[in-house]
Amino acid sequence: MTQNNAGGAAVNDDGDEIDIGALLAQIWAGKYTIMLFTVIAAVIGLAFAFSRDPIYQADALLQLETKAPSLALPAGLSGLVDNDPVTVTEIEIIRSRMILGQVVADLHLDWVAVPRTLPLIGSVQLRYDLPLPDFGFLRPFPRLGESIRLDYLELPPEWVGEELILTAGSGADYSVVLPDGSMMRGFVGETASDPTLGYSVRIGDLTAGTGRQFILIQQSDAAAIDDLRSALSASERGRGSAILELRITNRDREQAQRILNALTQSYLKQNIDRSTAEAESSLTFVDDQIPAAEQAVTDAEAALNNYRQQQQTIDLSLETQGILTQTSLLEGEMRELAAQEDELRQRYTPSHPTYRLLLDARARLEERLEVLRSEVGELPQTQREIINLTRTLELAQEVYVQLLNRSQELRVLRASSIGNVRIIDTARTARFAIAPRKSIILAIALMLGTLSGTVLVLIRNWRRKGIQSSAELEKTGLSVFATINYSSLGFAARNSRSFLPILAIKDPTDLAVEGLRSLRTSLHFGMLDAKTRSVAITSTAPGAGKSFVAVNLGAVAAQSGQKVCLIDADLRRGVMRRYFNVEKNRPGLAEYLAGQATLDEVLVPGPIDGLTFMSTGRFPPNPSELLLRPNFAALIDLLDKRFDLTLLDCPPVLAVTDPVIIGRLTGALIGVIQHDMTPMGEVQAMQRALDAGGVRLAGAVLNGFDPRKVKAGSENYSYRYDYKSKDA
Repeated sequence: MTQNNAGGAAVNDDGDEIDIGALLAQIWAGKYTIMLFTVIAAVIGLAFAFSRDPIYQADALLQLETKAPSLALPAGLSGLVDNDPVTVTEIEIIRSRMILGQVVADLHLDWVAVPRTLPLIGSVQLRYDLPLPDFGFLRPFPRLGESIRLDYLELPPEWVGEELILTAGSGADYSVVLPDGSMMRGFVGETASDPTLGYSVRIGDLTAGTGRQFILIQQSDAAAIDDLRSALSASERGRGSAILELRITNRDREQAQRILNALTQSYLKQNIDRSTAEAESSLTFVDDQIPAAEQAVTDAEAALNNYRQQQQTIDLSLETQGILTQTSLLEGEMRELAAQEDELRQRYTPSHPTYRLLLDARARLEERLEVLRSEVGELPQTQREIINLTRTLELAQEVYVQLLNRSQELRVLRASSIGNVRIIDTARTARFAIAPRKSIILAIALMLGTLSGTVLVLIRNWRRKGIQSSAELEKTGLSVFATINYSSLGFAARNSRSFLPILAIKDPTDLAVEGLRSLRTSLHFGMLDAKTRSVAITSTAPGAGKSFVAVNLGAVAAQSGQKVCLIDADLRRGVMRRYFNVEKNRPGLAEYLAGQATLDEVLVPGPIDGLTFMSTGRFPPNPSELLLRPNFAALIDLLDKRFDLTLLDCPPVLAVTDPVIIGRLTGALIGVIQHDMTPMGEVQAMQRALDAGGVRLAGAVLNGFDPRKVKAGSENYSYRYDYKSKDA
C-alpha cells in the first residue's frame, strides 16, 4: 500500500520503495519547468558551440618496417633477436623532446602573433565579421581580414612568456610596447633591434588599419613543446599492423598540415640518422679489425715461407696437397651443417626425420675427417707442419677477405641508408572541423537541461511541506468538510485592494462554488446538535483564504433560502468590508461591543436576500478584551434567534488568541487549510493551541486545491499580525 508524504513523493508503509507512478506524475506536473530548463540549456549550448573557434585535425600514416640486423649473426643467435617493430617505443620517440623540439625550431612554434580581441566575444566577432565601430576604445581590436606575419623574434630570457603589444601605424610603420613599459618603433620588412636589451623583431607583413593592436609572445621551448605534445596523438592502426596514425589538432587548417608534415619528416630523418649511425658504428668496428687481420695474413705467410726455407721444401707433394684440399672442403661442409642444424633446432626435435638425416650426414663427415686426420698424422713431420702452416694462412686470408667485403657492404649501407620508416600518407587536414561538434553539444545541452529541470522539479516536490490532499488532514483526526478548488477569479479578487466581488454571486458555476455548496451541506448536517447555529472560521496563518471561504459560504447559504449573518470578527486586519462596499469608518463589531452602537446600526444588508453583514468597525486597541466582554456572548445568542446561520471570520490561530475566545462561544470552529501552502506542522500547532484553550476544532476545509501547484512551503509557525494600515 502506498501513501503520499508531505513532499508529494509516494512511498510504501515501510518507506523502502518509491512509487514510480507518483514520480512520473510529479514530472508531468512540472513539464513546463522542465521545458523551460531544456530551452535555456539549448540556447546556452548553441551559444557555446557557435562561440568556440573551430578545431581542425590533420592526419598521416607511417609504416614501421622490419629491419634486419646490420651484422650477420649465426642462425642460432638470429632467432633470439626480435625484429618486430616496437610501436610503443616508436610512439614515445615521436612524442619526445628530440622530435617535437626540432619541429618547434623548424616552424618557430614558440613565436605567437595574434590579434588583440574583445573580451568574451572577441573570437566570435572576428569569425563572423560582426560590425564594430572604428572609434574610441574599439579601435585597437582588429577586424576580419586584418593579419600579421612574424618573421623573427628574439627576446631576453626574462621576457620569455611576456606579452608585447604591437600597434599598427598609418603606413608601414608600427610601434611595440615592451614588457618594461618602453616603446620601440619599426617598419614592416625591416629588423628592429636593441642589442643592449637583447630585443629583435622583424614583421614580414602587416595588414591592418591604423591603431589596430596585436599581441606578440615568445614562449619557452618547454611550453611550446608541451603545447605541441598536447595537440598530438599517435596510435597503432590495428593491433600488430605496424602502421602508425598521427593526428595533430590546430585552429588553423593549413598550420595543422604544416606541423604534421614537419613532424613526420623530423621523425623520418632521425630514423635514417639512427640507421646511419648503426652502420657507421659497425663500419668503425670492422675497419679497426682489418689491420689485425692483414697482419695475421702477413705473419702466417712469413711463418710458412720461413719453414720452407729452413726445411728446403718448396711445394707439397700431390698426395699431401690432395689431403689438405679434402680436409678444407670437409671442414667447410661441417660449418654449413652446423648452420643448418641451428636452423632446424628452432623448428624440429632431434627425433624428427629431417633432423636425423642432418645428424647422419654430420656423422659421416666426421668419420671422413678422422680418416684424413689420421692420414695427416702418418705423414712425415715436415709435411705435417707445412699442412698446419698452410691451413693457418688460408684461415687468416679468409677472415681478411670477409672483413674487406663487410667493410664495403657497410660503406654502401651508410651511403644509402633509408631507415625502417616509410611515410604512407602525408599529412592532410580534414575538410570539416572536428570541434566544436554542434550536434553533440546541443544533444548534451538538451540532456542536461532536461535532467536539471527534472531534478529541480523532484527536489522542489521533495522539499514541499504543504498539505497535498484531504487524506493527510484526516490522518490527524480532523474531519474534512469540503475541498474547494482553486479559482483564478477568486484568487485575483483576494489580492485586489479595491472592491472585491463575491465569487458565488459573480460566477455561481465555478468549481470552487461547488465546493462551498458541499461545505454548506456538511455544516447543515454536522451542526444539528450544536449549541448555537454559529460557525467560527479561522486558519493557521494569514493568506489561507478564510475570508474568501466565509463570505462565499454565507452567499451560497443565503442562496439556499437561509437567513445568514456574516461577521468580520478580525478586529486587527479585517477586510471583509470590501466585499460589501462598506466604508472603513462605519460602526461595526468593535463599536457594538464597546456599547457605542446598537445591533441594527451595525448590520448592513447584503447584495442578495437573506445575507446580512457586520464589519469590524474601527480597529480597537484592545480586541481580545472586547471579545471577552459578556455582551459578545449575548450577541451570539441574539443573532442565533434572528438568523438561521451566523458566520464569524476570525484571525489566524497561530497569530493571536482571538479564535480561542470566539470558538468557546460558537457552535463550531472550522480551520481553513491552504492547499500546498499550509504545512502539516502548522495544522498540528493549531490543534495544540486550540486544545490548550479548551476549544475543539470541528473540522477543516482544504482551500485552493490545485494539483499543478508546486510551490515550496514554509515551516515557520510564528507570524506578525499587526493592525492594518489606515488606507486598507
